[in-house]
Amino acid sequence: MTNAVNDKAVVKEYFNATGFDRWRRIYGDGEVNKVQRDIRIGHQKTIDTVIDWLKTDGNLAELSICDAGCGVGSLSIPLAQAGAKVWASDISEKMVGEAKEKAKEALGEIDNPTFSVQDLESLGGQYHTVICLDVLIHYPTEDAEKMISHLAALAQQRLILSFAPKTLCLTVLKKIGEFFPGPSKTTRAYQHREADIIKILENNGFKIQRTSMTSTRFYYSRILEAVR
Repeated sequence: MTNAVNDKAVVKEYFNATGFDRWRRIYGDGEVNKVQRDIRIGHQKTIDTVIDWLKTDGNLAELSICDAGCGVGSLSIPLAQAGAKVWASDISEKMVGEAKEKAKEALGEIDNPTFSVQDLESLGGQYHTVICLDVLIHYPTEDAEKMISHLAALAQQRLILSFAPKTLCLTVLKKIGEFFPGPSKTTRAYQHREADIIKILENNGFKIQRTSMTSTRFYYSRILEAVR
């Protein structure tokens, strides 16, 4: 429990301070360095994959969606534009503030998406679909299990997650990266075994329906869609 609290505090502090400026640039369209540009491209591919899945189903305008860990609204805003009713939240007050500004620019003065500053464990309500992208990398598997179980309880029909997969190659790359400290260092980065995540989902009454993998030079994200 102490580790979970510590990781959460680190994440919250980081994304309300130096991390906010760094990731706002990455998620934006301004000048960034090569590594940040690569991460920007990878993250957007993950977003696009999820949006394509939901649009392919043909009922997006009928859905209630919880975007847990919404960042600057990269997923929430296009989902709202497509007609879904979106509740979006993030642990970072600064991220939520930026997301609201971006939504206002894209959508005008409307109340969809609805944004709030909350951590995953405090989220409530019931939604057709719950989505949590690129958040689990900040938490070890034992804490991720509690978070996924909580998100599963909010999802009436579907839960979509992304995480950094734990493979031998990526583990070696991560170890190499730890020898090179510098300004690009962020929070602790946790990888997860896909089998562990699937087991957690199955224990909460879900089965895997669609999967995808986003890989660039510096960004790796496994995407799972689980349904009841």
